[in-house]
Amino acid sequence: MTTIMKAKEAAERIYDDIRSRVHRLKEAGTQPQLAVILVEGDPASAYYAQAKRKIAERLGIAYRLHELPANATEASLVQLIADCNADPAVQGILLELPLPAHLSAHRIERAIAPAKDVDGVTPANKLAVVTGEAGLYPATPQACIALVKHFGYALEGADVTLVGRGQTVGLPLFHLLQREQATVTVCHSRTRDIAAHLTRAAFAFVAVGRPDTVTADMVHPGLVLVDAGINELADGSIAGDVAAGAGDRAAAYSPVPGGVGTLTTAIVFRNLMDAIDWQQKEATGE
Repeated sequence: MTTIMKAKEAAERIYDDIRSRVHRLKEAGTQPQLAVILVEGDPASAYYAQAKRKIAERLGIAYRLHELPANATEASLVQLIADCNADPAVQGILLELPLPAHLSAHRIERAIAPAKDVDGVTPANKLAVVTGEAGLYPATPQACIALVKHFGYALEGADVTLVGRGQTVGLPLFHLLQREQATVTVCHSRTRDIAAHLTRAAFAFVAVGRPDTVTADMVHPGLVLVDAGINELADGSIAGDVAAGAGDRAAAYSPVPGGVGTLTTAIVFRNLMDAIDWQQKEATGE
């Protein structure tokens, strides 16, 4: 029987820990606050921003949403981020993606202070993933690994096929899998036969951003299949990178929605707690 790796239980465990940390912070006089920056134009981003607001309210975290018009300039976003960086009441900053075509996410993300970068997108935090040093690691790669661990799967020594090498998910996930002592094969747009690599894998992590990247004929019964893709289809529905029904052929798979994305949101808020710890240590010179 195929195991469907729904993330709700794993996410709630993280939220329970966050509530305890929020309570301790408030008792010590600190109100955690997350600033989310949203540029109008993408309905899915607006939905996710509001979903984070509801979760923040449940956790006792202050939530400040900055909504900018679709024609906002890069300079205006960088200035807004600078203001949030300088505001001690804001301990976490998150930029909702995608941005309109005239804006460079790469340049704008660089403006975020690494100690407030709850999505792990700044160069300093990306480097920390590679070196293993302390930092705020990207949330989605963390979620991918946390999900399989929650369901009792061990990555140490396992053959893993990673489909996708993007800066946001694939590349940092590769480094995190390496630290789990997995043996990792990376497939990408130039890979001639992805199916052949999946045949040999015990685990597959798919993070391409394209529906139907992995189809049913590419999946074998012993595979643990983690879908990190989020794609909005023409009818407005959300789909992953794995074709519908393909996961049913695997030993286990993560659904979209309800899988990696659900856990990613929880880890963003856990990163906020870690960011506060980092900032407090910097303030005291520890």
